Amino acid sequence: MAFPTTSAPYTKAVVNAMRKLYPEVLADKSFDNTGLLLEAPYDPLRRQMNSVMLTVDITKAVVDEAIERQDSIVVAYHPIIFRGLKALTLKDTQQQSLLRLAAEGISVYSPHTAIDCARGGLGDWLADIVTGTPTEVSEDEHLIEDSADTTAEATAETSSIRTQSPSKHTPADSVTDVNSQHLQVKRPIYMLQHHPSQLDLKQEALALGNKQHKRYPIRATKLDGYPGAGMGRIVRLSEPVPLPEIIDRIGLGLGNPKGFPIAVPQGKQASDTLIRSVGICAGSGGHLFGEMEKDGEEVDLLFTGELSHHEALAAIERGQCVITLFHSNTERGFLHSVLKGQLEQSVTEEWEKIRNEGKQKSDISEEFLEALKDGHVEVHVSEMDRDPFGIMISKQEV
Repeated sequence: MAFPTTSAPYTKAVVNAMRKLYPEVLADKSFDNTGLLLEAPYDPLRRQMNSVMLTVDITKAVVDEAIERQDSIVVAYHPIIFRGLKALTLKDTQQQSLLRLAAEGISVYSPHTAIDCARGGLGDWLADIVTGTPTEVSEDEHLIEDSADTTAEATAETSSIRTQSPSKHTPADSVTDVNSQHLQVKRPIYMLQHHPSQLDLKQEALALGNKQHKRYPIRATKLDGYPGAGMGRIVRLSEPVPLPEIIDRIGLGLGNPKGFPIAVPQGKQASDTLIRSVGICAGSGGHLFGEMEKDGEEVDLLFTGELSHHEALAAIERGQCVITLFHSNTERGFLHSVLKGQLEQSVTEEWEKIRNEGKQKSDISEEFLEALKDGHVEVHVSEMDRDPFGIMISKQEV
C-alpha cells in the first residue's frame, strides 16, 4: 500500500512546539541555518517512538543513540547543515549521519541563534548563572531588560528548583524538572559527567548571589514584538563582586567542571579583582564582543565558550578578565535546565492538537489513525553529546 509522503505526525508536533518557543524569525540568517534541516519520510508500518532527543551536536555516537531508541526527531542546537550541499555521500561523516537518520525516518531540527536571541533563552540562562538570579520564560517579572532603562531584582523561586539530581542510584521517575510545571517525567538515570545537569549544584550557586543588576542584549533585535531579545548579554551589577565568587557561580551553575581557562591582566590576581560588569556570549564570543567594544560598552569580564589567542590577549591588555569553558559547554546545560521542561509541556499541547485534528479527517488510513491513538510524549537529552575538548589533570595534582 502506498502512503502519502510526509513526516511523522509527532515530528510535526515537535517542530510546531520549537517554532512557538523560539521563533525562527529571531535567528541571525546572515550566517545561520536554522529550522527543519532534515524532514525524513514517515513510514507508518515501522513508525518511530513519540520521542525527541535534544543535543548540541549531531555526531556518530548521537545518531547511534537516536536510532537505538527510535526517536522521531533530533533537535540539534548546532545546525549540521551550514552551507549548500552539492552531494550527499557516505564518505563525509556528517553527511553519513544525515543519510542514516533519513533512512530510519528520523528528522532533524536546529534552533541555534533563535535560542541565543530569545528573551529567557540561552543568553539569559548564562546571565542567571553569573548573577545568581534564575529566570523562567513564563514569568516576566524574573526577566531584567534595559529597553526602558529599568532594573529589577530577580528573586530565587526555590519551589521551582529541583534539589535532587539524577544519578546511577536515583530512580528516574522521582524527580521533577524546572519549567515542567510539576509534570512527572522520566529522566535518564545515567548522566555523563559532561552534562551540567546537577541542579542541586545550581541552587548552591544561586545562594551565592541574588544581587540586583541591570541586563540587556549586546546586539538588540530590530524586530517588533520581542522586547529584551537580542544576541549576547551585558550584565551590570549594582555592587562589585569578587572574581572568585563569579568563578564559583559559573563552575557550580555549569556542572562543577574540573577546571576551565581564565585570563587576567598581567600584574593582577583573580583573588583581588572585583567585577562590576560582564559581557556574555554562548559559544564563540569574539565577533559579538568586537561589536560591543565598537559601541563603547566597557565591561570588566568577558564570559564565553571560546575566544582566540589574539582576542584574549587584546582583552587583558584593555584590563579585562576572560573566562572560557570550551565552545559547547556554555550551551549544553541549557538543554537540561530549560529546554527539556519547556518542550515537554509545549509538545504535549501540540501533539494533542494534531491528534484531535487527524482523528476528524475522513480519509485517514488505519495506520495513521493507530499512530494518533498514542498519546505518549517523551523528551530526552542525549547522553552521548559532548564537547570535543576536555581537561587532562595530572594525578600528582589531584
